Amino acid sequence: MTNTASIRAITFDVGGTLIEPWPSVGHVYAAVATESGAGEFDPSLLNRKFLAAWRAKVDFDYSKRAWRSLVEATFAGLVAEGMIKKLFPVLYERFAEPGAWRVFDDVFPALQELRAAGFKLGVISNWDERLVPLLDRLDLTHWFDVITVSFQTGAAKPAPGIFQQASVALGVPSESILHVGDSLDEDVRGAQAAGFSGVLVDRGASNSWALNTLAAIPPALGQARLGSEAD
Repeated sequence: MTNTASIRAITFDVGGTLIEPWPSVGHVYAAVATESGAGEFDPSLLNRKFLAAWRAKVDFDYSKRAWRSLVEATFAGLVAEGMIKKLFPVLYERFAEPGAWRVFDDVFPALQELRAAGFKLGVISNWDERLVPLLDRLDLTHWFDVITVSFQTGAAKPAPGIFQQASVALGVPSESILHVGDSLDEDVRGAQAAGFSGVLVDRGASNSWALNTLAAIPPALGQARLGSEAD
């Protein structure tokens, strides 16, 4: 991270940054398929098919229609088309439940340190109407001063508009906000295009330009702030 001395607020992406599907998307899909009478499926196969569909998505707007298209692509060739009508509403609701997600181990300690240090905290996420209730049930909502979600703003990352709306809501200028996320294009480049600082979190990273834990953020910002005050 560079130019951190002026940072007054930190915003976070959600999926892949604060939380992850648990045990995985494929496991949740497989469980719902079995419960719905569609048969038993290998979660690893469903993970591969979902990932391929996710990477191939175009103009994804986080609507129910868009999510259904991913479900259809994931189960393509595995279940009859009519079964999707039965599977999709159950899957949509299942991913609104906290049991389908896991908060990363480094999240609460990092948020606690940043809050104690006086930073404003926010969320900037491409998601739908399920996000805020989900964050509340995962005991995350109260940590954030602002939660900015694409379905409410009419803009999705990497568009500057969603970052700008978060900046206004926080009452902090864009140049004093650090955004943390797991997507180089949506989070880092999107944030930088909006005047934020941006940093990539990749918990499997072995390089120097990505964080492998959110635990690295508080000490980095603390050191920068102390250095600025000493100047």
